[in-house]
Amino acid sequence: MADEVKISRIKELNAVLKKASEDYYAKDESPLSDREYDALYDELVRLEEETGVILAGSPTQTVGYEAVDELPKEKHPSPMLSLGKTKSREELAEWLGDHEGVLSWKLDGLTVVLTYSNGELSKAVTRGNGEIGEVITPNARVFDNIPLKISFAGELVVRGEAVISYGDFEKINASIVNDADKYKNPRNLCSGSVRQLDSKITAGRHVRFIAFNLVSADGADEAVLASAYGRLSFLESLGFEAVGRVKVTAATVVGAVGEYEKNIAGYDIPSDGLVLTYEDVNYGLSLGRTAKSPRNAIAFKWADETAETTLREIEWSASRTGLINPVAIFDPVELEGTTVTRASVHNVSIVKELKLGIGDRITVYKANMIIPQIAENLTKSGNVTVPDRCPVCGAPTEIRALNEAESLYCTNPQCAAKQIKTFSQFVSRDALNIDGLSEMTLEKLIDMGFIKEFTDLFHLDRFKEKIVNMEGFGEKSYSNLIESVNTASRTTLPRFLFGLGIPGIGVANAKVLARAFGYDMEKIRKASAEELSGVEGIGDIMAADITKYFADEDNNRKIDSVIADLEFEVPVSTSAQNLSGLTFVITGSLEQFENRNALKAEIENRGGKVAGSVSAKTTALINNDAASASSKNKTAKSLGVTIITEDDFINTYLKE
Repeated sequence: MADEVKISRIKELNAVLKKASEDYYAKDESPLSDREYDALYDELVRLEEETGVILAGSPTQTVGYEAVDELPKEKHPSPMLSLGKTKSREELAEWLGDHEGVLSWKLDGLTVVLTYSNGELSKAVTRGNGEIGEVITPNARVFDNIPLKISFAGELVVRGEAVISYGDFEKINASIVNDADKYKNPRNLCSGSVRQLDSKITAGRHVRFIAFNLVSADGADEAVLASAYGRLSFLESLGFEAVGRVKVTAATVVGAVGEYEKNIAGYDIPSDGLVLTYEDVNYGLSLGRTAKSPRNAIAFKWADETAETTLREIEWSASRTGLINPVAIFDPVELEGTTVTRASVHNVSIVKELKLGIGDRITVYKANMIIPQIAENLTKSGNVTVPDRCPVCGAPTEIRALNEAESLYCTNPQCAAKQIKTFSQFVSRDALNIDGLSEMTLEKLIDMGFIKEFTDLFHLDRFKEKIVNMEGFGEKSYSNLIESVNTASRTTLPRFLFGLGIPGIGVANAKVLARAFGYDMEKIRKASAEELSGVEGIGDIMAADITKYFADEDNNRKIDSVIADLEFEVPVSTSAQNLSGLTFVITGSLEQFENRNALKAEIENRGGKVAGSVSAKTTALINNDAASASSKNKTAKSLGVTIITEDDFINTYLKE
């Protein structure tokens, strides 16, 4: 049996055995007898040994999940550039000239680069901004179809797209009860799934990796590496899923694009166009690159679908930079399978150029099949007036010219719209923890004038009718939000202090500060810089920032106003402060404590600190897997920091 056939059989056995396990454990059904299951399992083990290929999620592997505190960043060896684009099929033929090409789907997900060393997946990094990506290796290991082991021993680097199919996207959305919480499209869901801090969450999202380029393969056959089509076939022989493709010439490329167009409606993987690459890899590389794009490939974008509608309103939306963006509101139209009612107009210059007026007939489209835009104004009445007052704070506005485009700005430095980050921190998980208030939702509520200060968050019921009718909201979303606000009104002083956004006061320092002053807000507000700097962990610079914050009359007015809406819970500590002056780092899974936060709370309740990374000042690293090769273990060993298990910690530090 050839390796290609064996790998195909491996994929088939993976699917059959996974389905059998799902039926058995989730549905209490047994489509396969134990004997049949064992025979297929044994066959899979044998084929994996023969080919050296093991796919992620294989029934022969024990699935392990990993959680991290944050995703590490890594610079790419060379910048990952964006492709040049065209919407002309004839331009593709002209671009190809007398060279052969490879035409393939342009997938719409998240680009990921995989590195294999000695036949095993060693690293996975996202595209990021093209210069620096995020390391997501634990998450890549639980993608549905990535080979964890391959038969190629040399270092291999492959680039591809992490995607979630439309079918899986619909299943995931169907499981979400609240419409406001449903994901907008597969790409957004995929991006969030790939970049999770806990790989267990990624594993449940059915992310697939589809290879579209073999970057390098040390020691591979030169003839294979010289062909763009051959490179992808080589990856398929190693167990990768490669992008659908076809060889073309200038004479056949237009017809090939037409065939793809016929198939796009039934294609289950999100795609926003096609990619044409020179088949001769060396020729393509010899062409070099422009400042923004490589010259060996070009992207083809589908012509935009347009619809005619009536402009009903221009909504002026204030942003955190003070920029006030015009947004067109129009009668609903169907574009690319979704209902569209609004589109950004970007700036004042475009409003003037399009001569927009209320009641005008306009045509709209989705740029790149995603972002709604106005294509043309058929009426051009030009009756839209630019507001001279900010829609949020009422301060005067001014038009500023930037790069030859006129834009509208609010002149008030204290405008609530400019404080979006302040509000975002105040409602965040480690602060007041108000569910349902993402930055996007906060911006909507601020734009509508419902939120100007912290206290307004606790009086949103005054605007019930308008909030219920906001885009993305409804009765259920509103009820959930108000319930969350009511729950958040019973909070703790450390959460409140962190939420205020005082310079230098993070989660840990807020707890230290509150504890040092007996959980008395007034004592903290009146404390001198000398008193504050005497608190462990609060230095002179931080003390100066705190006193400066509380010396501001407007800050105090806002605090007094919102405190009236809050009820502070004061912790009653029955534990000795035996961990005072000690710093711990927690990593890995826990067995005795419910989660890391529970262990962290116990340490802090006893006067200790919990840091996010290991340093020379760390007392001990708590890790139940002391022999693991994690980065924190390596750092601890290099610094001589003790690594202890949960049981070690309990026996050493928690005995009264």
